[in-house]
Amino acid sequence: MPQTLDIQLQNRYPSEEVYAYITGLALNNNNRVFLLRADGKTPYYPDSPPHTVHPLSADCAIELGKQGSTTIATIPLLAGGRIWFSIGKKLEFFVNPGPALVEPSVTNPSDHNINSNWAFCEFTFNQTQIYANISYVDFVSLPISMKLIPENGRPQEIHGLKADGLETICEGLKAQSQIDGAGWDKLVVESDGRKLRVLSPNHEPGFDGYYESYVNEVWDKYTHTPLIVDTQAEWGKVEGRVGNGQLTFPGLATFPKPSTADIFSCSSGPFSNNAGPTGPLTARISAAFNRSTLLSNNHQPHKERVSEFYRHKVSNHYARLVHEANHHGRGYAFPYDDVSSGMETDQSGFKLSAYQHEADSTFGSPSKLLAKFAGPALDLAENNGLATNSETVSPHHEQRQRSAVIKVEKNSTS
Repeated sequence: MPQTLDIQLQNRYPSEEVYAYITGLALNNNNRVFLLRADGKTPYYPDSPPHTVHPLSADCAIELGKQGSTTIATIPLLAGGRIWFSIGKKLEFFVNPGPALVEPSVTNPSDHNINSNWAFCEFTFNQTQIYANISYVDFVSLPISMKLIPENGRPQEIHGLKADGLETICEGLKAQSQIDGAGWDKLVVESDGRKLRVLSPNHEPGFDGYYESYVNEVWDKYTHTPLIVDTQAEWGKVEGRVGNGQLTFPGLATFPKPSTADIFSCSSGPFSNNAGPTGPLTARISAAFNRSTLLSNNHQPHKERVSEFYRHKVSNHYARLVHEANHHGRGYAFPYDDVSSGMETDQSGFKLSAYQHEADSTFGSPSKLLAKFAGPALDLAENNGLATNSETVSPHHEQRQRSAVIKVEKNSTS
């Protein structure tokens, strides 16, 4: 198995001030906090500092160079990996005792990066897979798309946010606020008169009570009708009913009424326990609440239809708009957005996996992962776009999209 991964970072943005950062936990170094230094080659493992919010002692801003240029970065096996991009300004990372990495935050108003334009994609590179995803669970900002091209296999692609996706979501939230007065427009974050990002409602306390009427209707329905949930796990299909104010699946789990915050987070109140059968039940019930399908479908998730998601007036309209603003409607808009009937296209765009998970499969076939700003991933096989490590991606592609591209190729050595 290869122990390192070469990442080709290409700047397609019309600026030389585009920076990348790579962070994660080093699997071959006791899960230590890892950052890649600015040279794109040297690991940086910060020591535990004597106080909180300690600046990094190494420069970890990888300059992507002028438009059309390619920078190669090499990483070890990593869990919880992120590739960060910032435009026009470097990001600031810090270290707390532990050590623990203090990452840029979109919810802390005093964060050093709060007014900067940045985004990230997530990945894991371990002994059994390359896993990557684009998440909107916390916020939406810059468009990123990802494409994985195995040497022997079918390309896997997540096209990501449309070029005007952020603006579309902002306008949609404003329109929804005018319809229901729930304050969806408060999720839009501006800086210097420009729309910078949109926060998930999970980070906005102003929605208290928003789901209350819907939850009451659901509880009333399942007082008289069984809720059939396929756990899609060892417990199979199970039946629950409401009694004594709680939704009960006999011998498995009991759920009191969730609050709006519980529904948006999918992880608090009745959804905080993921042990045993409670985990898959929580995932399917909280997903149905966000999509507002519990009144129309008592067979979760097998009778779910994407066309019926978010049709009720009380819904996670942030998630609805995120899906509408993504190519093919695929984007991870809330926790458990990967819950699916299995009969329709996955809506979350949940992962790109380079090789099989099973222990008896053949590992190590070379693959390439592309992720970029500003629109759908191009088929970079054209014009030698899928270059080897010694090649430079043709600058002509820049005329087709403004973007920053990550190309990932597993090393042939182990």
